[in-house]
Amino acid sequence: MEIRELTKAEEEIMQVMWNLEKAFVKNVIEKLPEPKPAYNTVSTIIRILEQKGFIDHVAYGKTYEYFPIISRDDYRKFASSKLMSSYFGGSLKQMVSFFVNEEKIDLKEADEIMKLMEQVKDE
Repeated sequence: MEIRELTKAEEEIMQVMWNLEKAFVKNVIEKLPEPKPAYNTVSTIIRILEQKGFIDHVAYGKTYEYFPIISRDDYRKFASSKLMSSYFGGSLKQMVSFFVNEEKIDLKEADEIMKLMEQVKDE
């Protein structure tokens, strides 16, 4: 199945779903920061995530318990690949260089990343 990009609101809900592993809408709302969104807003986003293939549900009468069917790691791989190809021409070196220049990572971390990438390439 093809993974699709999430909106900011969808990603916020998915982060909660990944942490909870299974939840009713009210459980998701409890974990969201203040000001809490309306129940209907969260419920609508969850249904969209279900249509996009990110979550599924088990029905208990009219009540639904939702759970992720795409893992956080799978989405992380998708998102980082998209970021690298969209903004860094598919070059890990350019991406690492950007984060070093923005002081998001230091040179030691950058060196460790490059070494890890070389190890993966050699395997």
